[in-house]
Amino acid sequence: MNTLYVIRLGEIALKGLNRPMFENMLRRNIKAKLKGYRNTITKQKGRLFLQIGDDCPREVVDTALSTTFGIVGYSRSFSAPKELKAIHEAAREAIGEGPFAEGKGSFKVISRRADKSFPLTSYQLDVELAKTVHEVHPDLTVDVKNPDLILYCEIRDKAYLYTTQKKGLGGLPVGSAGAGMLLLSGGLDSPVAGFLAAKRGVKMDCLYFHAYPYTSDEALEKVKTLASLIAPYLQGTRLWVAHFTEAQLQIKRTAPENETTLMFRAAMMTLANRHSERTGSQCIITGEALSQVASQTLEGLSFSDSFSEQLVLRPLIGMDKQEIMDLARKIGTYETSILPYEDCCVLFSPKHPLTRPDKVVATEHYNAMWIEPFIEEALSNLEVFHFDERG
Repeated sequence: MNTLYVIRLGEIALKGLNRPMFENMLRRNIKAKLKGYRNTITKQKGRLFLQIGDDCPREVVDTALSTTFGIVGYSRSFSAPKELKAIHEAAREAIGEGPFAEGKGSFKVISRRADKSFPLTSYQLDVELAKTVHEVHPDLTVDVKNPDLILYCEIRDKAYLYTTQKKGLGGLPVGSAGAGMLLLSGGLDSPVAGFLAAKRGVKMDCLYFHAYPYTSDEALEKVKTLASLIAPYLQGTRLWVAHFTEAQLQIKRTAPENETTLMFRAAMMTLANRHSERTGSQCIITGEALSQVASQTLEGLSFSDSFSEQLVLRPLIGMDKQEIMDLARKIGTYETSILPYEDCCVLFSPKHPLTRPDKVVATEHYNAMWIEPFIEEALSNLEVFHFDERG
């Protein structure tokens, strides 16, 4: 026996001639999360239909569909031929479980006919199915304005009936917009930035800068945990670890004290740009938000951007800290991000950082630090950790 899920698409349905590419990528992403379970996915305009074996637990399907971008909603469903008797039977199955099972409260029926050749109007079908509901649950009352329960019926190639609509993440399928490199730290911001970039279809690796022994092994484990938490949203990821201690010590020794944060970011951007190009990424993604901290001024961001030939995306640029914290809670990274293991940027921060650098002067200071050998050394000794679609 199989279980059927109706998957609703949003923005993908508006893609015109490119729609099949987006739909096929979404199908692949869903299948990757359900590997090991027998399943088939078919498509119609605005919908995917997932048939999966009953050996797959519902929570596995829920996790897969609720963490996959490109889905605006999904429902466990019952199907029937487009004959009234068969539709009534499928309705009885649908309302025999789930929210209708107790048979208490109020309800309404919402029917939609994608197939306009079906002989009944949507309203007539609503009335017919309401009769079935009353036969099975005579204590239920009709309330078309504010019902406790809703029975949905879609008429397409078949009739599809369901009683719940679970919300999806929306967005576009991961991979449809190309590849990126997320600069991942142990803070609140960068995991959320990765989530938002993935929502717009970017498939990404993660890059973390580690400064042992100034940052602890616990700090690295924290970042690995964050990578595992966002991996389902990213359709799996690789976490690259750059051992950056010697580079940061060189900056600490040679840069003006109030410019060390700027120089750290410039060196990180230089390394990230080279590694991004080598791995086939097309952009760099950061968790910076305008004016959130001293280095994230227009001048500071412009300076760090000058060290990357690749496009730099900042998905959080217009968000305030509370919005970022709220989204971190929603995606499950908040509790890990606030663990007290500081990363290299925090530990090497000056007391009075320069906020509005002169790009020409700051670039001269950067070039005078003789940092290039340290960047190449870090690049040649990268570690990598793999996290699949299930984290």
